[in-house]
Amino acid sequence: MITKNVEALVKLRDAFRMAGEAIDEYVDSLGPKQNVGLTWNPDKINWVTAEGAKGKYQRSEDVNNPDFKGLLKDLQSHSGRMRNQGYFYWSFQNGTTVGRKQVQK
Repeated sequence: MITKNVEALVKLRDAFRMAGEAIDEYVDSLGPKQNVGLTWNPDKINWVTAEGAKGKYQRSEDVNNPDFKGLLKDLQSHSGRMRNQGYFYWSFQNGTTVGRKQVQK
C-alpha cells in the first residue's frame, strides 16, 4: 500500500514539475525580450553568419568585447551550452568561439 502511495506521489510530483516548466516557457514567451539579469547583451556582440552540418547559424569570436566575455562566462557555468531568449548558444572546443542558432518553436 505504501509503495503505491509513493509511486503516485512521485508521478504527481513529476507531472507538476513538467507543468511548471511549461508554464515558465509560456510566460517567458509573452514577456518583453530584454536581458534581465544578464551581464551581457547579445545585440552588442559581433555575429557572423556561417553554415554547418545542421544548417545556418551565427558565430562570434569577439574576444575583446565585454559582452562576449560575459556570454562566455555564462556558457562555462552551463557546461558550454544554454538557451536564452529564443536562441541556443554553445561554445566551440577552442574556448574562444561561440555559436548561436534561433530555436524553432
